[in-house]
Amino acid sequence: MYISSILSAASLASLALAGPVQVAERQTQKLRIMPLGDSITEITCWRALVWDQLAAAGYADKVQYVGSQNSNPQNCRPSTANWDQHHEGHSGWLAIDIANNYLTNWLKSTPADIVMFMLGTNDVFRGRSTNDIIAAYTKMVNIMRAANPRMKIIVDLVIPIALGSNSQIQALNARIPDWARGLNSTDSPIVIADCYTGFSTSYLRDGVHPSLDGDKVIASRVGPLLLDYVKGSLTV
Repeated sequence: MYISSILSAASLASLALAGPVQVAERQTQKLRIMPLGDSITEITCWRALVWDQLAAAGYADKVQYVGSQNSNPQNCRPSTANWDQHHEGHSGWLAIDIANNYLTNWLKSTPADIVMFMLGTNDVFRGRSTNDIIAAYTKMVNIMRAANPRMKIIVDLVIPIALGSNSQIQALNARIPDWARGLNSTDSPIVIADCYTGFSTSYLRDGVHPSLDGDKVIASRVGPLLLDYVKGSLTV
């Protein structure tokens, strides 16, 4: 499912017509990565651990996290001391509300080349149906592609919870692979980070949010997919 970005003929023509300064600006612009989600993005350390992976691969000066938030609520201390803390994680927010009311403006304010998201936990807690959550996912993808037709997307399978039943989270996760295949495209690929399989509820610090062990699991599933996107985007 890993599909590298390919310059279109129009893009090549644009580069050919651009002056030296314009070409240099495009070549030096950092790749923009938006961590999008709820509290599992905002008040956790997995995005810091993913940044360590970017830095270890030599991409720290070539990429940036983007989003209206710039915070480190868990006082995460990754190996990279100056890691980028921008994100679009919003504690307690629903995928449905983000899709309907917020994502369009967020992407206008902080454009992105790659979006990685895990959403749906709060929708489940508030009794929203799997169909409604999947519809919100679809709307978000459409918004992302309207903002950037070459948007690359990483969708996480939702981690389990230790409060109540996991049946609806399992039902949502079961729908995501077919949903992603149906929307996948060469210009705007979608890949899935399986953050559910092998994620023990003992990796939750409060029944919902990952502990550091849980953050490590999420980072181990998201990071390699992100690195693949970054490498493909920076080597075209």
